[in-house]
Amino acid sequence: MLSLIDHVGIAVEEIDAALPYYTNTLKLELVHRETVAEQGVEAALLDVGDGHIELIAPLGPETGVAKFLAKRGPGLHHVAYRVENIEATLGTLAADGVRLIDESPRIGIRNSKVAFLHPASSGGVLTEIVQPVH
Repeated sequence: MLSLIDHVGIAVEEIDAALPYYTNTLKLELVHRETVAEQGVEAALLDVGDGHIELIAPLGPETGVAKFLAKRGPGLHHVAYRVENIEATLGTLAADGVRLIDESPRIGIRNSKVAFLHPASSGGVLTEIVQPVH
């Protein structure tokens, strides 16, 4: 069902302030940057092996990421797993009793299909499943 870790999401206050650590210090390549209004974030993807680090910064104070930052501060926000068929995966997870935040996929960065699973079903870790657009 899950093919690999697609990315690790890291919540930051501002993308521009966070990028130098990842690009200059860790020498990761910035491969994509985008505003995802539907999710209320600005996002930046950096390559690392076959996966990515995704920096996410809130677009406003009422977004989920802004609330996360206010409560916990910057840091690990979510782990995202790649799947081939997100609709089938969501159906299987729901049938297995997993609590879904998104019952159907929405559009994420790079027009991928994404859905989130509630942390209560995954040991306290916010989990995202991603079906990239090919």
